Amino acid sequence: MATALDTAPTTTSDAIVSPDRLAHVVLRTSRFKEMVAWYKLVFNATPAFESEHIAFLAYDDEHHRIALINIPNLASPPKGVVGVHHFAFTYNSMSDLLGNYVKLRDKGVVPVWGVNHGPTTSFYYADPEGNNVELQVDNCDTVEEAGEFFFTENFRQNAIGVDVDPEDLYQRMMGGEDEASLKAYHPIGYRSVEDSPLEGAA
Repeated sequence: MATALDTAPTTTSDAIVSPDRLAHVVLRTSRFKEMVAWYKLVFNATPAFESEHIAFLAYDDEHHRIALINIPNLASPPKGVVGVHHFAFTYNSMSDLLGNYVKLRDKGVVPVWGVNHGPTTSFYYADPEGNNVELQVDNCDTVEEAGEFFFTENFRQNAIGVDVDPEDLYQRMMGGEDEASLKAYHPIGYRSVEDSPLEGAA
């Protein structure tokens, strides 16, 4: 049984940058060890408590942000049913988001979708059970500015967003392009909710 004192987050230059804010998420799983390892990696998290039955993972001064419960023989949920669609974590900068993208990519963890929603630029990942996890950065300087986007013609026509290629954004950043340019929203006109790769993400 491990405790939070047994390990510490990695602090080297290739360490995963931890998200900025969230309360916590609890997931039940029958792939417990795989799920615990995935969330430790993606969030640079350490166990506040971990046994063969449950894990409480933390990445900041909160006692836990993600909990995983080991329940054998659970069935996979069928597609096209109601339930949680995804949960999102915000980073402080585009460089943090893109830096993590590369570090995770090099460990075999890649986004299933990259999109500029307008208020955010977001990379969606699927955990080992297929849950959607959104890692995002705010495109706007204030909450008010982000809120105003929802009342624009661009949002009325396209509440989903414009697809982006994380690799392209990373290469542009490495080429010296500034964050404002990388976050720029380029309207594409009408796009239906059903056009989302995540069955209607917004």
